[in-house]
Amino acid sequence: MTALNGQMRTLILDSYEEGTVFRDALINLPSPSAGQVQVKIIASGVNPIDYKIRRGIAPYAMPELPAILGTDLAGEIVAIGDGVTDFAVGDAVYGLTGGVRGLQGSLAEYANVDAELLALKPKNLSMREAAALPLVALTAWEGLVDKANVKAGQKILIQGGAGGVGHVAVQIAKALGADVYATASTGKQQLLKALGATPIDYHTASPAEYVDAYTQGKGFDIVYDTVGGSVLDASLGIIAHYGHILSCAAFGSHNLVPSSLRSATLSGIFVLHPMLSGEGRKHHGDILRQITALVEAGQIKPILDPLCFSLDTAMDAHNAVELGSMGKVVIDVIA
Repeated sequence: MTALNGQMRTLILDSYEEGTVFRDALINLPSPSAGQVQVKIIASGVNPIDYKIRRGIAPYAMPELPAILGTDLAGEIVAIGDGVTDFAVGDAVYGLTGGVRGLQGSLAEYANVDAELLALKPKNLSMREAAALPLVALTAWEGLVDKANVKAGQKILIQGGAGGVGHVAVQIAKALGADVYATASTGKQQLLKALGATPIDYHTASPAEYVDAYTQGKGFDIVYDTVGGSVLDASLGIIAHYGHILSCAAFGSHNLVPSSLRSATLSGIFVLHPMLSGEGRKHHGDILRQITALVEAGQIKPILDPLCFSLDTAMDAHNAVELGSMGKVVIDVIA
């Protein structure tokens, strides 16, 4: 099978109605346009936004149907569009590149993607591991670095530190010299320790108790909420004066009085904006290049779910994420 002007296998979503499954199809793929590269997709990372789009509950990102879903990818460049100078045919790359409004996703054998959204894959990661990183690493970085400008020695709390965004946020903060704390359930405390964080079991310690124990009641310099809801509410009250609260899950209504009384800054992180708007795409590629450097230095390692999935079992992969996987779920597109 050829990528250029040939046919490729893909999974297509035809309806947002409940119970709809992907349709297996062969479709034509044109040559890449100016500014694009054509990627032979080896692995497709699955994130919660993927199943939310499929189920029709993410109106801010849902593409017009029929559509190819899949947000993250890792693969090999097989063709270069006009104006692309940073990549060459044969390069192994990864990125958060599609699956949202107007952009083809990664549940396909090939995709033409904006070269600015890509970076060279870390040499010490497999394609599966690399496909697990882009969305979660970009989300973590945009909060901790772009918004909060994390500094060595700061006390940082990651709410949901064993989750997709959380486990990468812990590692980024640790790599930048922060004193990192993270909440998780009882069974994930050892994982947090292994990642370099001081673990906090939210089943046994209240916010008031752990803010007293670890900050002498002063509050954390930075709190990154990856959970939302009541967890974000609690985060507003345990921030230090003039501290910074970050959330990639602020989709509800919240009383900001606790953080306002602490003169705290609150920042929302919406990692899909560059793909949806076209603004800031180069910055995503730049971030991933810095993530690559940290991965190759041994400071970031993605945690993958042990289950393996293919295009034939992509629905099972979506269901695994929705039910709560034991790590990042990845679909092997081309074995």
